Amino acid sequence: MMFSCIFIFCLLQIPKFISAIMFNISRCYYIISEEFHHEGDVVIGAFFPLHTFYTEKKMPHSTLPYQYLDNYIQYNFKNYQYILALLFAIEEINGNPNLLPNISLGFDFYNVRFTEKDTLMNAGIWLTAHVERKVLPNYNCKKRNFTAAFTGTSWITSAQIGTLLHLFKFPQITFGPYDPLLSDRSQYSSLYQIAPKDTSLTLAIVSLMVHFRWSWVGLILPDDHKGNKVLSDFKQEMERRRICIAFVKMIPATWTSYFTKFWQNMEETNVIIIYGDIDSLEGLVRNIGQRLLTWNVWVMNVEYNIKLITDYFLLDSFHGSLIFKHNFRENFEFTKFIQTVNPSKYPKDIYLPKLWYLFFKCSFADVNCHVLDNCQSNASLDILPSHIFDVAMSEESTSIYNGVYAVAHSLHEMRLQQLQRQPFENGEGMEFIPWQLNTFLKNIEIPKSVCSESCVPGFRKVTLEGKAICCYKCTPCADNEISNETDVDQCVKCPESHYANTEKSMCYQKSVSFLAYEDPLGMALASIALCLSALTAFVIGIFVKYRDTPIVKANNRALSYILLITLTFCFLCPLNFIGQPNIAACILQQTTFAVAFTMALATVLAKAITVVLAFKVSFPGRMVRWLMISKGPNYIIPICTLIQLLICGIWMATSPPFIDQDAHTEHGHIIILCNKGSAVAFHSVLGYLCLLALGSYTMAFLSRNLPDTFNESKFVSFSMLVFFCVWVTFLPVYHSTKGKIMVAMEVFSILVSSTALLAFIFGPKCYIILLRPDKNSFNHIKKKTSH
Repeated sequence: MMFSCIFIFCLLQIPKFISAIMFNISRCYYIISEEFHHEGDVVIGAFFPLHTFYTEKKMPHSTLPYQYLDNYIQYNFKNYQYILALLFAIEEINGNPNLLPNISLGFDFYNVRFTEKDTLMNAGIWLTAHVERKVLPNYNCKKRNFTAAFTGTSWITSAQIGTLLHLFKFPQITFGPYDPLLSDRSQYSSLYQIAPKDTSLTLAIVSLMVHFRWSWVGLILPDDHKGNKVLSDFKQEMERRRICIAFVKMIPATWTSYFTKFWQNMEETNVIIIYGDIDSLEGLVRNIGQRLLTWNVWVMNVEYNIKLITDYFLLDSFHGSLIFKHNFRENFEFTKFIQTVNPSKYPKDIYLPKLWYLFFKCSFADVNCHVLDNCQSNASLDILPSHIFDVAMSEESTSIYNGVYAVAHSLHEMRLQQLQRQPFENGEGMEFIPWQLNTFLKNIEIPKSVCSESCVPGFRKVTLEGKAICCYKCTPCADNEISNETDVDQCVKCPESHYANTEKSMCYQKSVSFLAYEDPLGMALASIALCLSALTAFVIGIFVKYRDTPIVKANNRALSYILLITLTFCFLCPLNFIGQPNIAACILQQTTFAVAFTMALATVLAKAITVVLAFKVSFPGRMVRWLMISKGPNYIIPICTLIQLLICGIWMATSPPFIDQDAHTEHGHIIILCNKGSAVAFHSVLGYLCLLALGSYTMAFLSRNLPDTFNESKFVSFSMLVFFCVWVTFLPVYHSTKGKIMVAMEVFSILVSSTALLAFIFGPKCYIILLRPDKNSFNHIKKKTSH
């Protein structure tokens, strides 16, 4: 037992011993540039996190802001595969005669140090091609063909660079995990994410918990929008699979005051899930490694990156961790390519000398820090352990590889279009502005490995019976429903006051609509109504001027005046239907229409009865004589009007008209209109008007053959027939239309039926008065009677 304790104690001191040896490392190991270049006719910008600086005591520099005296460099050699994937794709494309012939691709590498100042500085230096790391805005030091910027793996880095590139519509390709924030086209109009949106890893991790019956687990997630989304996914799936969460730790942005509190209650479980991207987990992983936590099962979605020589010892906190990653088809050509990589082949590479010095016992020459001496003969990256450098292409490297090919195919398509327009002059090659590449990048299909394509906004997923959960079909959202994210299971219904756009991806506020005077239809109907009312007033003027002529006196002059005045009000009734409805307008629409038409029809009925009684006075006896002497037909108008007023009064008292909204008839609009209130009352009013029209038609029909020089019975019959046709046709059309068209139909029916009365009854009389005055004289009547 004593021997075991001593052995373990000595074993734990090995990292400290190795750390002490570190002080003898050559100074060349710590001298590092922030960039290097691989020449080509067309250049890609690569912003990768390969080394960074950290400080332990934060001892500020006396003259340089944001600089510390105790800065230490950290190499992330695992990420060096990003550069190799970029270089491998470029060399493949440059050697392909069928893709971008006579044009070579190159790249400019800039390190990402996880500070916004340095990140934006490197982006600015690349855009302006300044070699002394000084940025002069709006000035380019040398003419270069830029294509696109590759950024990652952190979404923060991509967002910072994307904010700058968005100003120039400069193409940007991110190879890190998919992030919904970067899909906002209003902020990042030319940013393209290679990684697909996927939640399968969370489901796989929970399935592992179920398999091993681990029902009490801890969660450690980054404290940002992605961490909150993943937490929601984990909680939902764990609750469904009956797994309990012992604790949830959100990784802070800084570890100052929160550091000691973070490690509380960590011993509650020995199964801990760590989920996030490499960059957000860096501080956590470093702290866990320093604390040397044992007897824990770590389940992660990223690999722990080796950054310090002391970390190469196998006894660390994460030894034996379970890591979930996406599976990609192995690229054997990439593995062969890695075997050929060495510092002499790529002398401008700033990282290969560090790797060879550190792992292959090389020594830096006295000439400079790029030349190596005394190296092993079999030195190659493929012999390194996989936890130090993995030759299998990672998920991020696969995205970089695919992204380079996407850029190359876009350039190829652009070049073909330029050749079709005009050949290049003097063989100088292609010239373009980077934003022109966006049109082609949008149409390039990035290779993916999915069972079903993602459902874009406006669609929802529908699971296929008997198929795996990853296999589904996309169906459009139903009417007035939207989905504003990809791969949603359910669409969301827009509120009644909103409507879905054509793509069914957003809800917009509906605009208020009604039959307004400004509308062409409302303006036309109002103009017709005013013109017809003016025409009626003109007819009244004619009848007043020629009031003593036979044609005016022949058919009861007083009733003619009443009818004309009533028709004027009938023509003005439609104005109540046009304009924004209110309670008063809704009530006046029906009452004025009903009363005005009742008086008009009652007047026509009185005129028809008067003619019948005048010519049949000798037949019925004393009753007819009394009616003629007492002017009984004149009572028809007030009696009929009172009956209609009684019907309207009951209507207004029981179920009056009110303001209603129609949100469904016209897309994107809420139509405000007057609801009749009681359909029975409305049809009763129309029925009563039809009854009066039937009575007028009957009386006119009976007097059609009576010997009167100016007998208007035939014209009254025609006007009543038109009235019947209009309102009988109105009812089915009215009930089959909605919104403003329904209101316009009622206005149109009022105008047509009123025009029929004016035209058929008073048209012939005006014709004789104005155009045939010879017929409007007593001499003409005597001659006609004598014959």
